[in-house]
Amino acid sequence: MKEMLARLAAVLNEIPGLQFTENVSLSSVTRFAIGGPARILADASTETALIAVLDAVGDDPHALIGGGTNLVADDRGFPGVVLRYTANTIEIEGPVVRVPAGTVLQSLVDATIAAGLEGLHTMTGIPGWVGGAIYGNAGAYGHSIHEFVESVRFFDGVAVREIGNAACEFHYRESVFKRHKDWIVLEATLRLPPGDPATLRIAAEGILKVRNEKYPPTMRCAGSIFKNLILAELPESVRAQVPDRVIREGKVPSAYFMELVGAKGMVLGGVQVADYHANLIYNAGGGTSHQVRELIETLKRRVKDQCGLLLEEEVQYLGCS
Repeated sequence: MKEMLARLAAVLNEIPGLQFTENVSLSSVTRFAIGGPARILADASTETALIAVLDAVGDDPHALIGGGTNLVADDRGFPGVVLRYTANTIEIEGPVVRVPAGTVLQSLVDATIAAGLEGLHTMTGIPGWVGGAIYGNAGAYGHSIHEFVESVRFFDGVAVREIGNAACEFHYRESVFKRHKDWIVLEATLRLPPGDPATLRIAAEGILKVRNEKYPPTMRCAGSIFKNLILAELPESVRAQVPDRVIREGKVPSAYFMELVGAKGMVLGGVQVADYHANLIYNAGGGTSHQVRELIETLKRRVKDQCGLLLEEEVQYLGCS
């Protein structure tokens, strides 16, 4: 393994537009601040560099991540290459926005507000990069990014392709890219309606204030752990348990079911459930990926046993077994 990685490092060193570092702690590149060392952390700033790395790695261990804000990385680290695509130039022409996957989502939100384009302002404060937002169809306050996507360019492992909105198969916190893990989002083209920059900025500031109260920027967490649930898709036996007061825009917060099973304030080692939000697990200090996974599985089991419902995580895992 050491000889293989040494040869790989020599190859990577010759790729223009690539920067890499060996033995980087994944806790330093994830918001949970959890995870052991990646043998190589590589940042590709161009599509050519990204594809060259994938060609060089071949079938050897590798994984693609974004901003690490929705990721639980294994305590043991990752034995191969952890790759990030970092292209981040935003192009705005009238209502059309072209944005690479490596762009910080907040940078895109700020740029569209300044350009007088409405729609993404409700996503202010959501951490992460654009690629992850497309991958998970990120959204807030009743809106998701898919509403504004015209097309997505991606690498399918063989060639660069572009597909329209319908082919992306967007659903609540879902896309076709979640089902094709080997498809790598490169760029999105968005179309946004016009809006008044001052009005959008005021709305965004209000949203950010609320978000920061719920998820303080310094909190080592991934935001909500479990997806909320679409009421119409729940079994009748589960819908009957849900009071009208908790239904929001046709969705049932997972936190409702978590509260029923006593999630608030639970502690497992260095990992805790917030005492004010049952769907928020955070690293209080010294937390491990094993503790996060164990707490998640415990809560899923409680909800399944008590409510007959299997919750699904929003968080993604790297190297965790």
